[in-house]
Amino acid sequence: MRTRRIFHAVDSHTEGMPTRVITGGVGVIPGATMAERREHFMAHLDHVRTLLMYEPRGHAAMSGAILQPPTRPDADWGVLYIEVSGCLPMCGHGTIGVATVLVETGMVEVVEPVTTIRLDTPAGLVTASVAVRDGVAESVTIENVPSYVHALAQTVKVDGFGELTYDLAYGGNFYAILPIESVGLPFDRAYKQQILDAGLAIMDVINESEPVHPEDPGIRGCHHVQFLAPGSTARHSRHAMAIHPGWFDRSPCGTGTSARMAQLHALGDLPINADFTNESFIGTRFTGRLVGSATVGDRQAVVPHITGRAWLTGTAQYFLDPRDPFPEGFLL
Repeated sequence: MRTRRIFHAVDSHTEGMPTRVITGGVGVIPGATMAERREHFMAHLDHVRTLLMYEPRGHAAMSGAILQPPTRPDADWGVLYIEVSGCLPMCGHGTIGVATVLVETGMVEVVEPVTTIRLDTPAGLVTASVAVRDGVAESVTIENVPSYVHALAQTVKVDGFGELTYDLAYGGNFYAILPIESVGLPFDRAYKQQILDAGLAIMDVINESEPVHPEDPGIRGCHHVQFLAPGSTARHSRHAMAIHPGWFDRSPCGTGTSARMAQLHALGDLPINADFTNESFIGTRFTGRLVGSATVGDRQAVVPHITGRAWLTGTAQYFLDPRDPFPEGFLL
């Protein structure tokens, strides 16, 4: 056996969506903050992301997180979120997966009934409260970064779909939110390719005038479209989450749930301290709740809590054989 690299990982899934937690083999990424580390990683180490996320070690909907020492004294661990689409500022399902892995592998001091973990992410400090019983993580509630509506009732003209109206909200990433019937498609997995094609076409037009976070210019662009199912309300919403470059979130999407709650709150439909259920395309659920108000730049924002579950699926060591013809992986 020959290898140039060895990466240590604990694999998990959060309500159906994988999180490959890289616990060793990357080293400390340069940067004074996790946002700076994200920028350095994208510029100089993106081959590590593709090696671990792309085929043959991953797949077209793979997602993961790289553990780092924190850059701030009030955090327990730093986290860099990676997936097929790139290196995210924040990932809700990934945070639930990371927190579950940290508890169940003993990488943090475990306290029952609740273990609190403070994570240093590129989007800011995220607190995870892990409900623990008999040493097992039963659920995780994260306090996400402040979320806000970037714009309501925006219109775009998309080839093949005509003029569409959408809301754009931020919950750690930018999300375009619109009813699925507006693109003439049913909420049915039999139409998954058509739904993905519609989402990608919408992203392309939105990104002609790329949205930018008001406090962090490194957070920009819309790579998620949340297609709402018929009958979705401010109490129980269902959606198909189309993600660049062409896959669906299997989980209900933590940052997408945060963005959806920010949108509903701005519309006057979801008050503070009301429970909200968000359901994925495969029927799994997160429970959300807005717990307070905040500001992002000069914009009014809300503070979301998201509760979900994750399960460990295995441990692995990933190698890079010097003879491997695909040292950065591939996608088909």
